[in-house]
Amino acid sequence: MPNASSAPDNNDSGPASAFRTESSTTHHTIELDGQSLSYRAIAEWTTLRKIHKPVAEVFHTSYFVDTDDNVSRPLTFVFNGGPGAASAFLHMGALGPQRVAFGESGTIPPMPVEVLDNLETWLTFTDLIFIDPVGTGFSRALKEDSTSDSVAKADGQSAGPSEDTGFWDIDRDLNSLGELICRILSQQHRWTSPLFIAGESYGGFRVAKMARMLQETHGVGLCGALLISPAIEFEGLFGTDYNLTHWIEVFPSLVATAHQHGLTNNVDGAESLEDVVALAADFATQQLTRWLALGDALPEAERTEITKRMAELTGLSEAFIENAGGRITAPQFCRELLKGQARVLGLYDASLSTADPFPDRTNFEGPDPSLLSIDPLFTAAINQQLRSTLKVDSELDYRLLCMEVFEKWKHEASEHVFKSAVGAMDDLRYGMSLNEHMKVFIAHGYFDLITPCYATGRQVGLMKLTEDQEQNLSTKNYSGGHMFYSWDSSRVAFRDDAAEFYQSAIPDRN
Repeated sequence: MPNASSAPDNNDSGPASAFRTESSTTHHTIELDGQSLSYRAIAEWTTLRKIHKPVAEVFHTSYFVDTDDNVSRPLTFVFNGGPGAASAFLHMGALGPQRVAFGESGTIPPMPVEVLDNLETWLTFTDLIFIDPVGTGFSRALKEDSTSDSVAKADGQSAGPSEDTGFWDIDRDLNSLGELICRILSQQHRWTSPLFIAGESYGGFRVAKMARMLQETHGVGLCGALLISPAIEFEGLFGTDYNLTHWIEVFPSLVATAHQHGLTNNVDGAESLEDVVALAADFATQQLTRWLALGDALPEAERTEITKRMAELTGLSEAFIENAGGRITAPQFCRELLKGQARVLGLYDASLSTADPFPDRTNFEGPDPSLLSIDPLFTAAINQQLRSTLKVDSELDYRLLCMEVFEKWKHEASEHVFKSAVGAMDDLRYGMSLNEHMKVFIAHGYFDLITPCYATGRQVGLMKLTEDQEQNLSTKNYSGGHMFYSWDSSRVAFRDDAAEFYQSAIPDRN
């Protein structure tokens, strides 16, 4: 555990708020490869204003390595996704100086939760600021206590202030993050530091959008952008009987999962997981696409051949695949693959499984072993880190994943209902042209059925990048799922690849 001071250095009260917003600064040391790394942690709220009026309090946790020249150190702003997720997953899972303990291959350990020094922390090559967007973590936006903004009680009295859901919108969320980043850069005097942004899942969507917005609107020049298990184009995330993209993009991850569980057959001599995924992607774009596009119009003999090959690659029965019309949903796959063992796979990491509590019921009603099972780990870890180690004194509940935010998320700027498909790849392409020196790194887990790795691989091939831009964009897939860094080997490899990426993204001016 870190060598934290017994009390905060300062306890300055923030601006007037409906809740206490007192910052805390502590000092720590971590041993890495036989050397001590000293750093300062600041946990605080920043007030966002509209025409000088406070409208939100945004919580963020900063880690700064002690050095005589902090301006020359890279600085990375980090957020997760959801929308509705706090930054605790990247904070306590991969990048921060402490992390929650998982099993070697991302399995859920027995309770109680264990928090360890993170030997793979990114503090060795960048300072870190973890941001909890409004509505998550300790960040809140409150409406005024007025007749229009409050719910009346039965006795006619005001029920008090209610939460302002206006920030739960694509554009307002991005603008609030941009405003916050500018405020922090000014407060910490870091405008000329090498600047990076990193986001996971919907946070990757945020990064793609902010690669344009931060530079074009806020004047924040970026050295690099990191998208971790990103959802970049939403059109491919959902499948119907009438579209093709989703089914093509998720299929290689189904095959990778079946291979991990030892259920693939006849993979044509593929020697690695990467080769298996490439083989599955080729099949999906060549043979499976014909069935998806033609449906019942596909000749029966060809459909039979495709069905047989799908069964070999996925470990599912030909009858199941035929009945699904080649469109295998991730939830169906997760319940069907190990059905004979009465076990169900995780959607976020399909290498994980748990006992199906109701194997005889038509619909699956049990827990996802890669989502609900990890909540107690991260909830305990982030509360221990903030309240005990970093000395944050707050009566607020830390919202790890707020479903109310997710359910009420909106896009007010949508021009028309027929233009409802949301994507961020155009913004990423724009940002790479706006700043031709900015580098981009996109990382995925092979067993992620929520944001499958082939989706990014396919989309990157359609970006029409110049040769120089192609050199600035790199992708990497790791063993594991949505949070592949829960695997020990993947977390080490991810840290090493990120360190190399940072080195390549920062110009050598010596």
